[in-house]
Amino acid sequence: MQLDISEASIPVYEVLASPTRIKMIQLLSKKKMNIKELAKELNISSAIVSRHVQRMSEAGLVKTEVVPGKSGLQKVVILKVDHIEIQFPQKIYSAYESYLQEIPVGHYYDFDVHPTCGLATTTHTIGEYDNPNYFMDPEKNQAAILWFTKGFIAYRIPSLLKERDTLEMIDIVLEVSSEFPYSNNVWPSDITFSLNGRELCTWTSPGDFSDTRGRYTPEWWSNDTNQYGILLTIRITNVGVYVDGKKLSNISIDHFREDIGMWDLKIEVKETAQNVGGVTLYGKGFGNYDQNINFVTYYSGEG
Repeated sequence: MQLDISEASIPVYEVLASPTRIKMIQLLSKKKMNIKELAKELNISSAIVSRHVQRMSEAGLVKTEVVPGKSGLQKVVILKVDHIEIQFPQKIYSAYESYLQEIPVGHYYDFDVHPTCGLATTTHTIGEYDNPNYFMDPEKNQAAILWFTKGFIAYRIPSLLKERDTLEMIDIVLEVSSEFPYSNNVWPSDITFSLNGRELCTWTSPGDFSDTRGRYTPEWWSNDTNQYGILLTIRITNVGVYVDGKKLSNISIDHFREDIGMWDLKIEVKETAQNVGGVTLYGKGFGNYDQNINFVTYYSGEG
């Protein structure tokens, strides 16, 4: 589950603020339990446990199922979430001017992908699943989600920098996860990002998430498959490449100051990677962030 600093995430924070509910999460992480079992472990009444379960269910942390028991039907509580990440607002660098370009996930110019793979718009799938030929379908430009197990996808982005601009920093911001048939919340994947033929970094995605529905994922999309990703910020600075504040390589902005005309962004899972766990890219209308791939060039000068 991914949270941000907004009112939409408050129900989860309120649930986690209770010592009793924290203890319930610890118990449910080991096994499914019914209301009576939880009440006994916590030394509180079943009625109070039921109220806690209701709050946790509304926040998307647990789900309940009614199953046969020794003395009739019983409500079993199941933990839905095994990972929570909190996305803080990005720091604004007011010292620099910037150009923001939004790149739809379907606007790639080159690819070499291998099943499992596929694409979809906000209203329907494009062609057949697991057939790379459909990555050339004319509808690909409307894709709002795409996925593949290994290979690459490449985007060509025109440079907006003017001759008098001095490039200072680049941000690449995108929502991304691993790829597993249907989904797997614990499925690491080593995803490599390159720009203009230079390998920036390799970042390991922790999983392919479906523990809760994506905030913007369309209603027609199945609950059992990819729902949302992690909002990743790859920042190229004068001292190296940082991913969400952690330095991953020594490639600096100096390597790109002479590049003009086009930016070629490549997203790849190599066949030789330690974790060949695929890529899912989420665009506007899917996932937890209603955005495309954001490519931001920061510059100084007259502008």
